[in-house]
Amino acid sequence: MGDAEIIPIGTRGRPGRGTGSQRPSSAARGLARDSKKVTKPAKSPAIDPPQGSSEAGRGSSSAKTGVETSSTSAVDRGLGGGIPVGDWLAAVNAAALEVFGTDWEPRLAQFLAFLRRRLNGDYVVDEYGFDTEVTERFFMAALRPIAEKWFRIEVRGLENIPTEGGALVVSNHSGTIPVDGLMTMVTTHDRAGRFLRPLGADLVFQLPIVGGLARKGGATLACSEDAERMLRGGELVGVWPEGFKGIGKPYSERYRLQRFGRGGFVSAALRTGVPIIPLSVVGAEEIYPLVGNVPSLARLLGIPYIPITPFFPLLGPLGLVPLPSKWLLEFGEPIRTDDYDENAADDPMLVFNVTDQVRETIQQTLYKLLMERKSVFH
Repeated sequence: MGDAEIIPIGTRGRPGRGTGSQRPSSAARGLARDSKKVTKPAKSPAIDPPQGSSEAGRGSSSAKTGVETSSTSAVDRGLGGGIPVGDWLAAVNAAALEVFGTDWEPRLAQFLAFLRRRLNGDYVVDEYGFDTEVTERFFMAALRPIAEKWFRIEVRGLENIPTEGGALVVSNHSGTIPVDGLMTMVTTHDRAGRFLRPLGADLVFQLPIVGGLARKGGATLACSEDAERMLRGGELVGVWPEGFKGIGKPYSERYRLQRFGRGGFVSAALRTGVPIIPLSVVGAEEIYPLVGNVPSLARLLGIPYIPITPFFPLLGPLGLVPLPSKWLLEFGEPIRTDDYDENAADDPMLVFNVTDQVRETIQQTLYKLLMERKSVFH
């Protein structure tokens, strides 16, 4: 016992060297900051630096501490990996040029100026609530890609829209959801350079958010008083006399015009002496093919109908995406009303005849466009 060598526990016979292996133990590797990213260095023949050299000093220091030295500074290990602020700005500028084009800076400045005016209340709306700036910057910008890329709208008869002065555009109505009115608005604005002021049903303005947006977009209530004031003020007014019966008719009755009401739009045109421009729209009937309805639930909710299409409600929100049908819009020759006397609007037979003339013109144009159309989607 007196000659026995005392060996410290856990050193396996080599005091101060742990396991005696050149590689760290599994327990030691687990103490690394990111043990999953530790990679084995490539094996290379060991070259002992000359004694007394600086490399030898550093190598022995590293061997003693077990910590790999690096030239990375504290700035490099900070936020952003040490990338200078100038490089970040250059990257942001390059990305903006790629996405928004070379004029992104003035466009951003214009947008900020727009926000400042809106917050300060420095903008103008007319007596109906129409906001020209919001309509051009947001509504038209949002609707334009749908009209051009999704429905690929083709327009005919733009020369029949007067460049100024009051006029009444009368169109067929279809599509289950009144998308045709929105597409007519953006098409008239982009192709004819005029705002179309639609006349909407009571239900439109009773909806919490939709009513306010409709007012800002230029719509007003479909009543004779507002229609006549707009027409006398030189506005281009749009009306869809079929109403909910037009957009809510089943797919089997597509492109068959419903009754045009009592001819109130004709009376407004006769009183103001503005021309009536028939508009025929082909393509809107196919965006949401209506195959069913739930009238009892619709009456309970106080809405005209609850549509059932081949895709809704079966596919949920995905069923609300309209089918990309090909659209054709044709503005017909204006029907003049300034040749009638001032009491013509009070003659029910005359109003009926003019209403029937407008309806028949639209119906015959629909048949002609359907014959010219190659298919629903082309």
